[in-house]
Amino acid sequence: MANDRPVVRTRFAPSPTGPLHIGGVRTALFNYLFSRHHGGEFLLRIEDTDRERSTDAATQGIIESLDWLDLDRDGQTVFQSTRIGRHAEVARALLALGRAYHCYLTPEEMAAERAQARAEGRQWHYDGRWRDRDPAEAPPGVKPAIRLKAPRVGETAIDDLVQGTVRVGNAEMDDLIILRSDGTPTYNHSVVVDDHDMGITHVIRGDDHLRNTFRQAQIYAAMGWEPPRFAHLPLIHGPDGAKLSKRHGAQFALEFREQGYLPEALCNYLLRLGWAHGDVEVLGRQEAIRLFDLDGVGRAPSRMDYAKLNYLNGVYIRQADDERLTREAVARLARRPGLVLDDQATARIRRLVPALKERAKTLEELADSAAFLAHPVPLPMQPRPLPCSPRRRGRCCAAWRRRWCSAALRPKHWTPRCVPSRSRPDASSARSRSPCGRR
Repeated sequence: MANDRPVVRTRFAPSPTGPLHIGGVRTALFNYLFSRHHGGEFLLRIEDTDRERSTDAATQGIIESLDWLDLDRDGQTVFQSTRIGRHAEVARALLALGRAYHCYLTPEEMAAERAQARAEGRQWHYDGRWRDRDPAEAPPGVKPAIRLKAPRVGETAIDDLVQGTVRVGNAEMDDLIILRSDGTPTYNHSVVVDDHDMGITHVIRGDDHLRNTFRQAQIYAAMGWEPPRFAHLPLIHGPDGAKLSKRHGAQFALEFREQGYLPEALCNYLLRLGWAHGDVEVLGRQEAIRLFDLDGVGRAPSRMDYAKLNYLNGVYIRQADDERLTREAVARLARRPGLVLDDQATARIRRLVPALKERAKTLEELADSAAFLAHPVPLPMQPRPLPCSPRRRGRCCAAWRRRWCSAALRPKHWTPRCVPSRSRPDASSARSRSPCGRR
């Protein structure tokens, strides 16, 4: 069966605990482009084992985001929660091989020891007290967890395709829990089992997972499985170098859609955010597949540049089909009150789209420019005050002149409104008028 698998098989494995972040979008894009470049497959796995935080709405949001970005997947979506039995099976296999053991340290004891370590200003590590202890000494009524017998000497090294060779001393890592006392698997164990069973050849993800990779490499070694190649991408920061947050602007995939960005423009921007290939800025999907490889990915964190994204989005809007832009503009205007989107209005918008798109940076700007074409006719008029009667006009103008003179005699209160227009160097031909319209 292994020989039937493609040379390259990647996966995108988000947790459905919230909207798909722009960093996750770039990770999915790089996995997709890498697999397509090498003629391989791109799979989706939803890591929903955290049942308290995972939601169906977040799962649908992830799938909707990938569909909007046109990142098509191969095969069926895998839900990690359906594979808990398989994860437990592998944990028990390690136990039978003598490469894992039962640990009777209760969660309460562990929490107390962690609190004591924090109070003493040190990091807590499990001391391996049950590693070589006789199970006959187990306290009655305590359900054990299963821990991996991790190597205690030497080092674990990862030959990362982006970060280079990265090492960590085994003494810095304790024996990892792979199956909790309630029978649920831990994240690092589940990921290894799923990646192996799915035939994943390359794991491409954010470098915030680098620490997990060392532990996962130990599980691969304990099972005698060949690990995939790893590539850890640098994170995306805000324009100021801080963690990307709401104050910087949109940060979730569907937020960019709502703000009027085209999916191909967003993908083009994210491709060039951390991957270099000469000075070419505008790359279509097929050209990106032809050129992309991991040797062009940098190690330094990237900074989100919303001005550059707006520029690229404007380029793609000008290149977009007019009928597509018409549909987008009409759909956005339909959500605004007071407009009439009948066939006549749609036809007017369609005729003007070629001109309107030349200045639009987003679809929202395009809709703003086209909104006047959907206003009801005749246009609603604002009521205006009636002009003064001939009898009152003289008194009105005299009162206005007295107010103007009084203001002019107080220089510290001068404003452009109380200075005669002919005295202002930038004034237009219009002169100051009294409330009744007389000069």
